[in-house]
Amino acid sequence: MNDAIRKAEVLIEALSYIRTFRDRLTVIKLGGSAMEDADALRSTLEDVVFMSTVGMRPILVHGGGKPIDRAMAAAGLQPRKVQGRRCTDDATLSIVVKVLGGEINADIVKQIRGLGGRAVGLHTGPLQCLFGERLMLPGDDGTPIDLGRVGKVTRVDHGLIEDFCSGGVVPVLPSLALDDDGGWLNVNADTAAAAVGAAVKAEKLVFLSDTPGILRDRRDEATLVRNLDAQGCRDLIDSGIIDSGMIPKVEACLESLRTGVRKTHMIDGRVRHSLLLEIYTDRGVGTEIVLEKQAAAERRDLL
Repeated sequence: MNDAIRKAEVLIEALSYIRTFRDRLTVIKLGGSAMEDADALRSTLEDVVFMSTVGMRPILVHGGGKPIDRAMAAAGLQPRKVQGRRCTDDATLSIVVKVLGGEINADIVKQIRGLGGRAVGLHTGPLQCLFGERLMLPGDDGTPIDLGRVGKVTRVDHGLIEDFCSGGVVPVLPSLALDDDGGWLNVNADTAAAAVGAAVKAEKLVFLSDTPGILRDRRDEATLVRNLDAQGCRDLIDSGIIDSGMIPKVEACLESLRTGVRKTHMIDGRVRHSLLLEIYTDRGVGTEIVLEKQAAAERRDLL
């Protein structure tokens, strides 16, 4: 009986969030160990199906760095990165497109359907919704660095995404964009997710990563920073607490907040049901980032 009562209390705790976020759009970026671990991925997709079932409108954006590395190694190609970006020649691009669109995306859609949900991959023909242009990075001497077929998102067909969401179908987008000539561009998945979140004016943008969130001491999970605003993020970057690969994620969060997303979250995708725990519980499990400080007593800004 006590176990049954605890389950009922959890459902009651979730009720206010279910009401608040019903019909709201949430963009979820999948990557890292959250995709590599089959059990972790299944747990995340169970969360996505739950969200869709109770009326929240999830949108998935995914990368696939490690599978791409393995496919390149099998083809005898050596990955090369500049400033954290994968240099993408034609041979690399063909592998990226095959792995992201033909393998990972198809598998995610299949798993969601197998869990009783509805999903569609948006990356082919009339279902393509990310468009972009080639990305040039500034070199140390100011000379632009050509990364090949690497791009940034310049336009999102948000109407197409929203149409599927309205019908209770989960859109699943690989981090690929088309240029004006109809050629593929390899896009960083964090920035692609941020662009999608901004375009649909998402309630939330959630990054599933390999850490519990932003830690003041990366060796101690007890130092998790649960709430940050833009100034707090800049302070932690200046002090070196936020560094290396976490900086682009934080910058993507801040950019999406400036362009219409209400809240962003960083959570550990390796923890079972971390997505539900972050969204539907009072305390949450990761780091929540907003543009401006909230009242100290607030964990969520329920409407």
